[in-house]
Amino acid sequence: MAEDRRRIVKLTLDEASIGWRDADVDHERRVAIFDLIEHNSFRPEGLAEGGDGPFHLRLAVAEGRLVFDIRDDSDRPLRAVMLSLVPFRRVVKDYFDICDSYFQAIKTASPSRIEAIDMGRRGLHNEGSELLRQRLLGKIEIDFDTARRLFTLICALYAKGP
Repeated sequence: MAEDRRRIVKLTLDEASIGWRDADVDHERRVAIFDLIEHNSFRPEGLAEGGDGPFHLRLAVAEGRLVFDIRDDSDRPLRAVMLSLVPFRRVVKDYFDICDSYFQAIKTASPSRIEAIDMGRRGLHNEGSELLRQRLLGKIEIDFDTARRLFTLICALYAKGP
């Protein structure tokens, strides 16, 4: 039963932090939120007794930092974790570039070209997800699938970030 509690049940993106992207990227963001709520593993470290979830998570960008505002299911603040966005800069830029190529390719390119670009896109997404897990070590424990979905959301926030 503890595993059922160590999860995000509500996720909010700070609207002021969300950068503008096209409809394809906006769709990915909505799907990532839906998938994340359906299945995730999220365990903040260092919470007081009774702080084992389920959690509400608010994601924002403030002063060049990614903010994980962790709250209980009554929306009371439990902990805020802040990460510099600088380490994500290269992988997010490369990810945006390859996503743009992918969305252009699906309109006109051959299936083999689309598949090659998609493999590169997935590779960069995995790289960003692993970087997120590394940066959260000792702060928040997440599984790889949760990291992938959170990385998608970080990209949505990063577009307007630093």
